[in-house]
Amino acid sequence: MISRLSGTVVKQASDYLVVQVGGVGFRVNVPVSVTERIDGPGRPVELVTHLHVRENELALYGFLTEEALDLFELLLGVSGVGPRVALAILGAVTPETLRQAVVREEPGILTRVPGVGPKTARAIIFHLRDKLSAVGAGADALITDVDAEVIGALTTLGFSIVEAQTALQNLPRDPEMELEEKVRRALGYLAPG
Repeated sequence: MISRLSGTVVKQASDYLVVQVGGVGFRVNVPVSVTERIDGPGRPVELVTHLHVRENELALYGFLTEEALDLFELLLGVSGVGPRVALAILGAVTPETLRQAVVREEPGILTRVPGVGPKTARAIIFHLRDKLSAVGAGADALITDVDAEVIGALTTLGFSIVEAQTALQNLPRDPEMELEEKVRRALGYLAPG
């Protein structure tokens, strides 16, 4: 019904935006990764959206890319995953990392997301495995086992998954670099000085 919004951000919170289109303000639930990229109220924004209809509620969910919207809708098809959990997953992990977790059957990556336990992570992998394997199998952006360990080490130290992924993406792509060196350099990126 509402598949795209283009307007001005009039209010920004950690998990939603109010986007004014014409004379109407739409409350759009968004992942944290979207609110981090918006510079605040007064800025133009264009979102692709999903209208979620319940018996007593209409809720609009927005994303910056079609890819994120597609993954959100795929996650909604998993038993036990509602819009809030799907939004939390897309706010905590990049689409590439989600594909990696599914294709390589690594539920540990998904269980780091608040609200996703081992059972739900396995259900996500089972449900999305065939849908994402063809897309993710040849991608260059897939993380290695060492990269997954670096993300695990950084999240154990208290950094968010998004921060850990950002630090990892800013490291040189050297297949010979040891785990300890990657963690040290990632920490240097996250806490310079």
